[in-house]
Amino acid sequence: MIRWLTEPVPRGRVAAFRTLVYLFVAADLVIFTPWVRTRVDVPGELYQPLLIGRLLPLPTPTPGLVAVVFWILLALALLAATGRAPRLLGWTVFALYFEWMIVAMSYGKVDHDRFALLVALAALPTAGRARHGDPTRSEAGGWAVRVTQIAVICTYFLAAWAKLRFGGPDWATGSVLARAIIRRGTDLADLIAQVPYLLIVAQFGILAFELLSPLVFRLPERWRHATIGFFYSFHLVTMATITISFAPHLVAMTSFLPLEKLRPLDRLRRRDPGTPVDEPGGQPSAAAGAELRPAPLHLHGGGSSTRPATAP
Repeated sequence: MIRWLTEPVPRGRVAAFRTLVYLFVAADLVIFTPWVRTRVDVPGELYQPLLIGRLLPLPTPTPGLVAVVFWILLALALLAATGRAPRLLGWTVFALYFEWMIVAMSYGKVDHDRFALLVALAALPTAGRARHGDPTRSEAGGWAVRVTQIAVICTYFLAAWAKLRFGGPDWATGSVLARAIIRRGTDLADLIAQVPYLLIVAQFGILAFELLSPLVFRLPERWRHATIGFFYSFHLVTMATITISFAPHLVAMTSFLPLEKLRPLDRLRRRDPGTPVDEPGGQPSAAAGAELRPAPLHLHGGGSSTRPATAP
């Protein structure tokens, strides 16, 4: 079990995943959850903190507190995306984003699409330093990736458990998707809803998909990637029909992908435009070196000297 939890992964994968996660945190503040800043305008008695917020305990949010968290978190998330001070910046970003989420979810609605992202933010600081493109394998990095993957799959499986716990078997035969389409459906959803029994079949399919999701860990790598592609297509259809994006969850799900194959811009080094380069790291190739190497010049009398080779 320990070997599976700490299965080594390339440090380059950890670096790419870290950059992606921290960039999303910055984007989340300004694109997906800027409304959190407006929550503090409501009376304080409407703030009912989550259990963790009561245990710590955390203060009732004020405009000043939320503004400070917003601006510091935005700056530190962008800085952490560069890979600098992975532990110090990582833990700080996790703590601030955790507070941001507690404020967001303590007014009556709790989204479950951020669970895996929070796990990723908590685990990434433990992976230590990682450089983009580094093929060296790391057990610490493997643990951070694995626990994020587990959180992704738990999101699906526990969603099915909640459906059966609160709705029972009737959830699959009820009008859950029909109500969702009435509330927030798109034109595409309206077309789908006209097909007899299709929504019922879809509800059975969703339950089966969520309950069987843990099997992804038993699949060979090739089939696992194909299955993750199916997961993404499921969310694409969800977004196209009932406009639920699950963006934080989709970012965390990239932990299943070979992100080390990405070539980010920070790997590009400044090179002399006149130097032929066809090997990593900006080094001239053997052929180029042969063209630049001085060629011997034979003189009468048996001596030798050198002169630059003349290009043909």
